[in-house]
Amino acid sequence: MPSLKQVIEQRDTRIGRGFDYAVQGLIVLSLVAFSVETLPDLGPVARRWLNVGEAVIVGLFTIEYLAWAWVATPTRRYIFSFYGLVDLCAILPFYLTAGIDLRSVRALRLLRLFRLFKLVRYSAAMRRFHTALLLAKEEIVLFLCLTLILLFLAAVGIYHFEHEAQPEAFASVFHSLWWAVATMTTVGYGDVYPITVGGRVFTFFVLLMGLGVIAVPTGLVASALTQARRLEAEEKNADGGDEARRD
Repeated sequence: MPSLKQVIEQRDTRIGRGFDYAVQGLIVLSLVAFSVETLPDLGPVARRWLNVGEAVIVGLFTIEYLAWAWVATPTRRYIFSFYGLVDLCAILPFYLTAGIDLRSVRALRLLRLFRLFKLVRYSAAMRRFHTALLLAKEEIVLFLCLTLILLFLAAVGIYHFEHEAQPEAFASVFHSLWWAVATMTTVGYGDVYPITVGGRVFTFFVLLMGLGVIAVPTGLVASALTQARRLEAEEKNADGGDEARRD
């Protein structure tokens, strides 16, 4: 009979995978129920059943939270970890809003969306993506810093070219930042656009930089995902070798 720690932490066993799938199902079910609650014509009976279902789901999530805290060594390592805080945010709004009809407090129920982050722990693909982000963390941070610099320079440039022609749309560098974000991300809403020749030529070069803004992080994450998959395969091979030697 596997221990509680093995059921929760060992995902390569049948009972461990079953536990993961059960928690994932509860998360998806709770998010669907959250969405159904927003329907304007929902009857009182349906809302009552949704409240009962919410109480049951929160109760199961609370048991899961306590189980993780029980098997963690030391307990505070889990409680103050990222996943521990996410698990707490997933259940805390229910207890804070129980029996209270204050709109400002009931808004805390939106924190139930934190349950979406719980899926990261129970999905192998999401864990692999998390590992990839950690592997490419320095490169991504550097790229984000460069992107912010480029956004500022784009805002300053378009302000220089368009301020006199469109003093309302490009009233300042801060007003021009919206155009810079929409253009560099290649969204191009069209609500603010250059009309001068210099502004249009400058926009052409900003659009070229925008293609790089999209492509570079994609390449970084793709390379990191390949490395994360290779590391995962090496760990599995190492674990298989250790088990073979023990046998």
